[in-house]
Amino acid sequence: MIIPIINKSPITEIHFKIFNSIDKINSKHWNEVVRDKNIYATLPYLSAMEKSLGHELGFRYLLFYNQDSIPVAVSVVECLNFIDKGLSDKQEVCRIRTTIKQRLLTTKGIRMITCGTPFASGENGFIFSDKISGEVAYEHLAKALIELQKTEKKNTNTSTHSTGSVEAPPSASTPVILFKELFPNSFESANGLTKKGFSEFQIDVNMIMQISPAWKNLNDYLNAMVTKFRTKAKTALRKSEDLLILDMSLNEIELYKEKIQSLYIEVLNKSSFQFGTLNADSFVHLKKNLGEDFILKGYFLGQELVGFSSAFLFNSILDANYVGINYELNQEYAIYQRMLYDYIELAIIRNCNELRFGRTAEEIKSSVGAVPVPMKLFIRHRNLIANRILRAIVGTIKPSEYELRRPFKQIGR
Repeated sequence: MIIPIINKSPITEIHFKIFNSIDKINSKHWNEVVRDKNIYATLPYLSAMEKSLGHELGFRYLLFYNQDSIPVAVSVVECLNFIDKGLSDKQEVCRIRTTIKQRLLTTKGIRMITCGTPFASGENGFIFSDKISGEVAYEHLAKALIELQKTEKKNTNTSTHSTGSVEAPPSASTPVILFKELFPNSFESANGLTKKGFSEFQIDVNMIMQISPAWKNLNDYLNAMVTKFRTKAKTALRKSEDLLILDMSLNEIELYKEKIQSLYIEVLNKSSFQFGTLNADSFVHLKKNLGEDFILKGYFLGQELVGFSSAFLFNSILDANYVGINYELNQEYAIYQRMLYDYIELAIIRNCNELRFGRTAEEIKSSVGAVPVPMKLFIRHRNLIANRILRAIVGTIKPSEYELRRPFKQIGR
């Protein structure tokens, strides 16, 4: 279903269309905006996610045009349930619950519109070309999201739409819009969101590591470290020597997908909140669609798969994604630590400039060389009173505290 909506601004005339299926998008127009800027907005990635999760999440795609009908921006939106599992107050929106849980959250979760994939950290939900300024782009994005929210409410009882082999979930009322998330160089542009009633708040940092061009292999990286951290790295590498580490092919991912699923669930069960759950079929479709740009490493002890790590490669960036770990064996064989060093080695081999480790585990990630980069989210409730409450609460949210490690001999390596 295509829903044409027109919005005009005294600065720039922008109109946009909303698509409920990846198959309905004008791929040429979409690709003109996305190019190779972000793999999470590419049609192959989105197609893989829709095929594997279309029964659970409502995927929406926004394509923006200027007054000359030239595509100038795209946005990826998912309608989903945010489920607060009540485990801790550490991460993201969970910290909102302590004051307004009775009003906004239920045991079944709250339906929300999320701009940006819930399955990756970073600025993945909105991309615009140089034909439009940042502030104007975000102002029109805000208008579009609010209009989409109204449309979802109107269509709550409408029938599902076809996405090929699966049916997408029906539209449902979505009282909350969450935009996730922005890096510092986009903070100023996001004034376009705050002008439309969105409240900003900072979350846990994204741990990002710059890869020195002087590093040609893992030994070069290790030699750049001070003795304490080099010794720690070598200890982890020695403890993990019994692990067989394989770059898993499509056939191997399909063969081990049940074990991959169980290891992923082990990690997910430690999370404080849940936006939706990937499944092993997601990894199968991602490998099928993205090939070498999606890497899934399997960690075997004998014949048993005891861990896996996944990552995406785009625009000279390696973006570390989900991992699965057998926690009973993790300490003895340093599985997670080995994954971190393997990410670094992979980034070096693939000539990346940057390795994004994502949020959580800040201290251990800083010990391998990552540094914190602040990030912002933006949130808006449909109800005026609830939105005022939300603004007050998110203003108190602060990133988690941690001890920053400095493993290298000198800044700049």
